Amino acid sequence: MSSTADQTEFQKEPEAPATVTDPGDTVILPEEAPSAGAGDPKLPGDAEVPKSDEKLTKSDEASDSDPKANVELNNAEATEELIRPNEVSGSDPKVDEPKDDIVESNATESNSKQLKKDEEGSRTFTMRELLDELKNGDANEDSEAQRREGDTPHSQRSSQHHTDSNAALELINSVTGADEEGRSRQRILTYAARRYATALERNQEDYDALYNWALVLQESADNVNPDSTSPSKDSLLEEACKKYEEATRLCPTLNDAYYNWAIAISDRAKIRGRTKEAEELWKQATKNYEKAVQLNWNSPQALNNWGLALQELSAIVPAREKLTIVKTAISKFRAAIQLQFDFHRAIYNLGTVLYGLAEDMSRTGGAVNAKDISPNELYSQSAIYIAAAHALKPNYSVYTSALKLVRSMLPLPYLKVGYLTSPPAGNPLAPHSDWKRSQFVLNHEGLQQISKVDQRHMSRGLSSNSPAMSPSREAIKVDVPDIISVSACADLTLPPGAGLRIDTIHGPVYMIADSWESLDWWLDAIRLVYTIGARGKSDVLAGIITS
Repeated sequence: MSSTADQTEFQKEPEAPATVTDPGDTVILPEEAPSAGAGDPKLPGDAEVPKSDEKLTKSDEASDSDPKANVELNNAEATEELIRPNEVSGSDPKVDEPKDDIVESNATESNSKQLKKDEEGSRTFTMRELLDELKNGDANEDSEAQRREGDTPHSQRSSQHHTDSNAALELINSVTGADEEGRSRQRILTYAARRYATALERNQEDYDALYNWALVLQESADNVNPDSTSPSKDSLLEEACKKYEEATRLCPTLNDAYYNWAIAISDRAKIRGRTKEAEELWKQATKNYEKAVQLNWNSPQALNNWGLALQELSAIVPAREKLTIVKTAISKFRAAIQLQFDFHRAIYNLGTVLYGLAEDMSRTGGAVNAKDISPNELYSQSAIYIAAAHALKPNYSVYTSALKLVRSMLPLPYLKVGYLTSPPAGNPLAPHSDWKRSQFVLNHEGLQQISKVDQRHMSRGLSSNSPAMSPSREAIKVDVPDIISVSACADLTLPPGAGLRIDTIHGPVYMIADSWESLDWWLDAIRLVYTIGARGKSDVLAGIITS
């Protein structure tokens, strides 16, 4: 299996265009396709959110951005889902909440950001207002205001500030879009930049103006004509980073600024490839994502992008540091999923990072010690997450390509097969001595305990896709529609070990996993199956594992 996987690369999802988003929401870079994930082989969509789907939304839609002869698992779609500012549009922007337009989920990545600028430090201007004023020829208002301010003592004390502002304005003024739409968009961004410059001349501590100006620079970087040589995208991003840095100095709790700043740094790192300079930039990005999460822990997008940045970093650092960084990335993706069970980008990215880890372990000879999970188990677990992402977003071509690569790694016709220790069926209060370790299978219908007789049939039939076994009447069975919640359990009345509790409409079901790591995999798998069912996608999952 490893030899086949070695020959294929996972593609990343393409990044979605950055848009000015609301400071509270992370700017999601949907391009999950942009950069390769932590492991050499990349699943399609590996590394960036669309910019791929999985990137913290740079954009939501996944696409085949790197079609290569070999399929790459792009973390993006999942992986580098660095959350970028959302696209500037003619609507009243309020910062986009980078949420995926995930299947009937609470994630809707469509709240545009408001570009704030105050002439007096308090008024908010929307992109529509800016566009209307631009069409009416009111753009001269800024220059007149600047002339009025120019004679004041405050203006004379801020010559350095003016110099910096002029340099930033020159960069923005020199940007030309690739087409008429891009040029129209850039005119709006240029006008907005002038307003923010004026606001800062009146109040150099206006962190809202600094933050929004940084967003304008970041948006302008995405609007740079590929055929143009001046200014460079990197120069605009560097200037945006300076504005974010100043805004966070003035307001240390501005979590959106840390989030978008991390995205800008990540974009600069991507430009530099796998170099020492890129390594330092990725480290800076991870620190800013960490700060954004500290200020707003309830942000699956920030956690997802943090994981993507770590995945990118793991591909550059020395081998001795890689495993620690990859494990940290896994924890960030899992944390994002725990906040939003149907966050398909994080789900997909987690699959790609596990696939990369399995590849690395295969090349180095497998698990380091008996307690470590084996490469085959990692491949299988990777396939579970990728299958789940595809079930939630079946039309994403990146997920479809990745699924073709890993589907054979599933224990078909099941999604997951493993061991759990459980009490006799119908007797949850049985003495500990009556609890037995037995095999369980999970599919689109639910979790089932398999008898020893059926286990023998399964051992011969799994590789040939034989029909699923029917559990006996004495076996434990939990149907997906009956599930209320799934959680880890530390009840002292249970046998020692990693406790699993499944609350159902018929009452709680308790089991013990072989290890805490094994428990994590069971928790995720059962939650994913439940979430897919709740989103009305069980038929898609059934098609994956039974067809």
